[in-house]
Amino acid sequence: MTRVAYLGPPGTFTEEALLSQPDLADGDLVAMRSMPEVLAATAAGDVDLGFVALENSIEGSVLLVLDRLVFDHDLLIQREVVLTVRENLLAPPGMTLAEVRRVVSFPDALAQCRRFLAESLPEVEIVAANSTAGAVREVAENRPPGTAAVGPALAAKLYGLDVLAPDIEDTPGANQTRFALVARAGIPAPSGHDKTSIVCFQRDDRPGSLHAILGQFTARNINLTKLESRPTKHSLGDYCFIIDLEGHVDDEVVADCLRDLRVQLASVKFLGSYPAAGEHGPAMRRDAEAAWKAADEWITDLRGQVAR
Repeated sequence: MTRVAYLGPPGTFTEEALLSQPDLADGDLVAMRSMPEVLAATAAGDVDLGFVALENSIEGSVLLVLDRLVFDHDLLIQREVVLTVRENLLAPPGMTLAEVRRVVSFPDALAQCRRFLAESLPEVEIVAANSTAGAVREVAENRPPGTAAVGPALAAKLYGLDVLAPDIEDTPGANQTRFALVARAGIPAPSGHDKTSIVCFQRDDRPGSLHAILGQFTARNINLTKLESRPTKHSLGDYCFIIDLEGHVDDEVVADCLRDLRVQLASVKFLGSYPAAGEHGPAMRRDAEAAWKAADEWITDLRGQVAR
């Protein structure tokens, strides 16, 4: 049975997103204390697959995951899963909002609820936990005085807490988290609606270097869905660029773009080509592929007329 590691304990948003995938839900699910541990176990071969959060529509990238994928491990994204996240304030039965003096949860979850915490609980102590479900379990099992947790309604049900306040995220209904399934090897076959993720490392920091990278995508009509810079950890001001683009490495137009980037840059790290979440059609990719093939045939015909 396929072993799939995820951020535990049971009841996290990560588990909720994982269980939305029938093939993964049927696997041997291994709960771990942190997302870096999930990635390390996958890279070491202790599990077959890892399932981690990549980014949130309110807080942006989950940096403790992103940096490890970029700098620490050679793992390939197999698919992405998008989950609409609903944060709730959870407390032992009988506790009222006025009695809350301390709120504990995963840092990203707390950050997604800044407005509610500032307006409804401005004086409370904020405490970080390894996961939302871990925070809920701590409150349920230890009952620390005046302590509530931010987490999923599923975790409240699992551990016997009440929902003091539902949907407390800053943008209710629009709070989405993107998760990734990662493996040590393998690139999924093209689905017709794919993403490719890469990391571009510059040879040096000079005017126009980012423009030169982006020009490779513009010239081929390849749409970028994400562009983010991260320090390379080598020196101040030395940055790499993490890019998500529409298309698959098996598409000739994408392969041609990556080939040119590899020649132009100090290094390009390939993070995967994988089925994209959502139901948008692949029409743009088909059009770009057709345009590239037509241009390739044109240039091949011209070169065939060169005197030898």
